[in-house]
Amino acid sequence: MRFLIASDIHGAAEPATMISRIYRDGSFDRLLLLGDLLYHGPRNNLPESYDPKKVIGILSELSDCITSVRGNCEAEVDQMVLPFPVLSESALVFADGLSIFLTHGHIWTPEKHPGGIDAFFSGHTHIPVLEKKDGLTVLNPGSISLPKGGYDPSYAIYDGGSIEILSLRTGERMMHLEK
Repeated sequence: MRFLIASDIHGAAEPATMISRIYRDGSFDRLLLLGDLLYHGPRNNLPESYDPKKVIGILSELSDCITSVRGNCEAEVDQMVLPFPVLSESALVFADGLSIFLTHGHIWTPEKHPGGIDAFFSGHTHIPVLEKKDGLTVLNPGSISLPKGGYDPSYAIYDGGSIEILSLRTGERMMHLEK
């Protein structure tokens, strides 16, 4: 299986367009979105190219390919305007013999999760992380719109158990973990 993974769009149309293009140009099985899709929230500055209505259109075109979870900035109205589920706090994906737990990261964490999983994918911090921790693969793809910690906007690709985090601006590999 091959997944494109993004988090923390926060209503930024340009990064959403870039992720849509990457998805369409790649041969991906699913687009995994780890929350905070449309709104910036009260703790964040407005991202450049902030246009939640445009992001709705961009994501709606890929609705059949998206698995998404709720971030701390999602609201019930988001489900009214998006044609795919966005209000579940977690999802479980099975790929390549692995159970992958998807969440935003504001409720479940790598230290506090339901257990019985091989991988934990979350966003929320806007800081990319890719590591093995006590036998658990932990991924945070960073944010495609409001990166923190001096990092570039970033996303991840899961390919047959191997994972890499890439810069949205340059396409350069920032982190890599082999199967």
